[in-house]
Amino acid sequence: MKSIVIQQPNTLVIEDRPLPAPAAGEVRVKVKLAGICGSDSHIYRGHNPFAKYPRVIGHEFFGVIDAVGDGVDTARLGQRVSVDPVISCGHCYQCSVGKPNVCASLVVLGVHRDGGFSEYAAVPAKNAKVIPDSISDKHAVMIEPFTIAANVTGHVSPTEQDVALIYGAGPMGLVTVQALKGVYKVKQVIVVDRIDERLTMAQRSGADWVINNGNQSLPALLEEKGIKPTLIIDAACHPSILQEAITLAAPAARIVLMGFSSEPSQIVQQGITGKELSIFSSRLNANKFPVVIDWLTKGLIDPDKLITHAFEYQHVKDAIELFEKDQRQCCKVLLTF
Repeated sequence: MKSIVIQQPNTLVIEDRPLPAPAAGEVRVKVKLAGICGSDSHIYRGHNPFAKYPRVIGHEFFGVIDAVGDGVDTARLGQRVSVDPVISCGHCYQCSVGKPNVCASLVVLGVHRDGGFSEYAAVPAKNAKVIPDSISDKHAVMIEPFTIAANVTGHVSPTEQDVALIYGAGPMGLVTVQALKGVYKVKQVIVVDRIDERLTMAQRSGADWVINNGNQSLPALLEEKGIKPTLIIDAACHPSILQEAITLAAPAARIVLMGFSSEPSQIVQQGITGKELSIFSSRLNANKFPVVIDWLTKGLIDPDKLITHAFEYQHVKDAIELFEKDQRQCCKVLLTF
């Protein structure tokens, strides 16, 4: 089989590898579609602190089960599945409190273990989530990105009364816009970014108001309109954002951090306790595949609004370079196998 391998930072090859045999408790997936994520680019460029090389990247993938290991029902053969990349032990403290996404022995497909940018992938059977016939292949491969939004919103329980502010109109900001508007019916969703074309994508995904904060002052605009956000989500991940969010937030607001910036953020504690703000972080997803499958089945979200390009896997280098360089026109890129 062919596999896309990052041998070391900045060295990507398409390798011939033996067809994997599923171990006990595993299934083998014949991959049909995979999505490119920023973390794939970071591994390729050597900027992911968790990755080990060589590595088959890819943690957003969909296909059909074509083999099963010992202990797995053969009725699973032929099932259409999307793969949850979060592999957890199920018995540590974190797993016991419903946070397998930060399991003490966390393994993420495509990061710690070979992922889905391959013609075939062996994965734990429990991670291969069955997709209803009503969900198309290209929507099925987009489930994992939307689980990020499901995880974020699961922390903060949005309501129709919320005024939400999202920093960043990249893929993670856009899936969150769709969840807030389509699932939770939040009355006002404001998106801030510095790329006008991305802001147009945010409007297409349901944002009520978009602001280019490269051209104008976000605090001044919100003050002028008398808006105090009750829910703020940082999907842009710059260290300066947290203090601005604390300043802008309404009393009792919730703030969610999604990024992995290693730079320090300077904050004033009084701004947090004076308003009794709640600050959350969100990583990966904690058993959110069924949630997003339900959203798709009910038509509450629309992945088509994010998919901008598709490439055959042989052109993966071109696909990643487009994803990295064209932030104005490119949002979600799919690979076909």
